[in-house]
Amino acid sequence: MTVAMLCLAALFAPAAHADNPIVQTIYTADPAPLVYNGRVYLYTGHDEDNSTYFTMKEWRVYSSADMVNWTDHGSPLSLASFSWASANAWAGQTIYRNGKFYWYVPMTVRATGQMGIGVAVSTSPTGPFTDAIGHPLVSNGQIDPTVFVDDDGQAYLYWGNPDLWYVRLNADMTSYSGSPTKIPLTTAGFGTRTGDANRPTLFEEGPWVYKRNGLYYIVFAAKCCSEFIAYSTAPGPTGPWTYRGTIMPTQGSSFTNHPGVIDFNGGSYFFYHNGALPGGGGYTRSVAVEKFSYNSDGSIPTITMTTAGAPQNGTLDPYVRQEAETIAWSSGVETEPASEGGMNVGYIDNGDYIKVKGVAFGAGATSFSARVASAASGGKIELRLGGTSGTVAGTCTVPGTGGWQTWTTITCPVSGATGTQDLYLRFTGGSGSLFNVNWWQFSGAAGSSDAITNGNTENGTTGWRVFGSGTLSSNTSVVHGGSRSLAITGRTASWNGIAQDVTSRLTNGKTYTTNAWIRTQSGTPAARATLAVAAGGSTSYVSLTPATTVNSGGWTLLSGTAAVSWSGSLSSATLYVETDSGTDGYYLDDVSLR
Repeated sequence: MTVAMLCLAALFAPAAHADNPIVQTIYTADPAPLVYNGRVYLYTGHDEDNSTYFTMKEWRVYSSADMVNWTDHGSPLSLASFSWASANAWAGQTIYRNGKFYWYVPMTVRATGQMGIGVAVSTSPTGPFTDAIGHPLVSNGQIDPTVFVDDDGQAYLYWGNPDLWYVRLNADMTSYSGSPTKIPLTTAGFGTRTGDANRPTLFEEGPWVYKRNGLYYIVFAAKCCSEFIAYSTAPGPTGPWTYRGTIMPTQGSSFTNHPGVIDFNGGSYFFYHNGALPGGGGYTRSVAVEKFSYNSDGSIPTITMTTAGAPQNGTLDPYVRQEAETIAWSSGVETEPASEGGMNVGYIDNGDYIKVKGVAFGAGATSFSARVASAASGGKIELRLGGTSGTVAGTCTVPGTGGWQTWTTITCPVSGATGTQDLYLRFTGGSGSLFNVNWWQFSGAAGSSDAITNGNTENGTTGWRVFGSGTLSSNTSVVHGGSRSLAITGRTASWNGIAQDVTSRLTNGKTYTTNAWIRTQSGTPAARATLAVAAGGSTSYVSLTPATTVNSGGWTLLSGTAAVSWSGSLSSATLYVETDSGTDGYYLDDVSLR
């Protein structure tokens, strides 16, 4: 257990009401959020424990579908990924283009000793990433790259401290045309700094460039030290810039700050870092987030650091497999790579806990399962509702398994877990590390929870089949959530589709809500989830969706509600996803019927 986590256990064990900073297992810095396929992927730096300088050796990735429960995807990129780099894995940014993810990061160039900016590439937002070109993309001793692709397809890389530079990237995102250009730092463009004759403007470092409603924004760390966050706007990507004022005043216990701004699911979010965790400070920082709304003229309001953070956007489904490292708040635990893939929660001591926010239990859960491992004698997982001292909905005993990566699945009964509540996994046992947890999942009473099995498709094609004609497969290259989706090819009619038999899981007269994410070859034609109900010698077709559709990164959410009833004996019921026309193949992911 790290020093920081020991402090957390001591200070926050009685209750945990805060959700900022959003990562508590390590110190993180320099947030760079990216919206992709209905999730926010957050790329950060990693401040080493007990640092007395910016001691950073790797970058990390986290993701969330609701802005409060963040999944730790580990470190898919580090200094070791770049043969030409020697130190300083500092602030970077990732962007998606051409079916790939490009991560621009500054490091010390071994051959020259000055800072240069490299670019890594991956086909997945969570990596692994590899050095795309084998040398720095640019190297003039300055730092903090941000990248932006304009509506006309032209990409720009900006960076700088103490100056501000840009270059036009080529379509391959790993080379550029022309020469790096220095942006004039005028007081009209970037505000007036007082008390430093060598730095007449407020611009310091950490630029973040984006476009909204035809207006270009550059948000930046201003006036070291301590820094605050300011911004300027322009009619074009290279200026002329006009200073617009302060976004986040100087506050918190870190003398640096670093912005990241996104829109996600109808809201706007501002990411930053501070030193708010125990042991935190200017060299041991932590990433946090706030939700905000633009003013009617496009200006950004003043944003203050809070411990509450952003509100939850949606709920968390406990009836599909959830990674243990999906956390709203935690005390004492750390994460590490798991032998079964992904990450697991480990270094669990007596009294440590994990908070998962806004868990939608619905009519009620009846059992809880978890994937666990222990080289010691194990311990217990208490399932508490509302707080670390809240109602105990169930207790699972974790046995010794003979190794920290020797996994087994445990199950225990649950009662009283209904509605939407915050879930606390509180760990108890003897001294020292007790056990590791890889994932968990609840089950519900018949008819009270999800009528779909393997709705997140993480178990491949299990539970699924083809309705009509086509070939069904499990896919790992195009996913909405997790690491797998379903794919269908060879459809011969628009009503052919991916399907599941739900005969034994329907209740006559019940109203069901369906959610399904679909992505087709040709964009997304009109699609819907349909329930074919055969009863009393006839078949009825109930269109469950769409009532609403929300497009995200090429995926469309089909969501709707309908009452399902029949007369006579129910002989079969099949849920399937069809299109209004055409026979294109499609991908399907994250399906629920409840």
